Amino acid sequence: MKKLKEQTDAKIATGRQANPDFMKGVDDIINQAKAFEQGSDAIKIGHKAPLFELPDPEGKMVSLGALLNKGPLVVTFYRGSWCPYCNLQLNALQARLGDIHALGATLVAISPQVPDGSMTKNEISEMDFIVLSDQNAKVATQYGVAWEVPDFLVQHMRVDRKLDLEKINNGNGRVLPIPATFVLDRDGVVAWSYVNVDYRTRSEPDDIIEALQNLP
Repeated sequence: MKKLKEQTDAKIATGRQANPDFMKGVDDIINQAKAFEQGSDAIKIGHKAPLFELPDPEGKMVSLGALLNKGPLVVTFYRGSWCPYCNLQLNALQARLGDIHALGATLVAISPQVPDGSMTKNEISEMDFIVLSDQNAKVATQYGVAWEVPDFLVQHMRVDRKLDLEKINNGNGRVLPIPATFVLDRDGVVAWSYVNVDYRTRSEPDDIIEALQNLP
């Protein structure tokens, strides 16, 4: 199976060929975001992760404390089921879920997407890990990975992709999470993290599994 980076790089290359002007615009936005160190407020290794309680696709509330009672936790923030890079990442994690579980860990994926009937039908919600909804990006903000989407990308999503983020996220049409992944030990302390404001790049499942293997 190809590495996740190989898959995302291929998608980026396809995008550059199909719509070079748009991809250049994304490059400019990402470079500006990196210059302003967006994502630098993400919780740091050695710090306790903020507690949360969020609904799953059926509306059942799931808390961080309950998840940690089962053992170590992998928390990954993604933009939504409409995001092709998110789908690549979560498919790659699904393929390694057996290895994650074998290490006694649980995987939870968090996005602003509304937990309603439509959510239960998308590809991500049918995977074998926990999917939670952070509609107002409150938890993403607590974890330091919330990002106010620039107008250029909002316009692209609304006009080119026909995405109504306000509807998808129940009123939140501007704030999305920076794709980020945190490995928490049994005490909820961050042991490893990957945060990158460039939504086209993601953490490798191999690196997440290695971080779990290195937990005391």
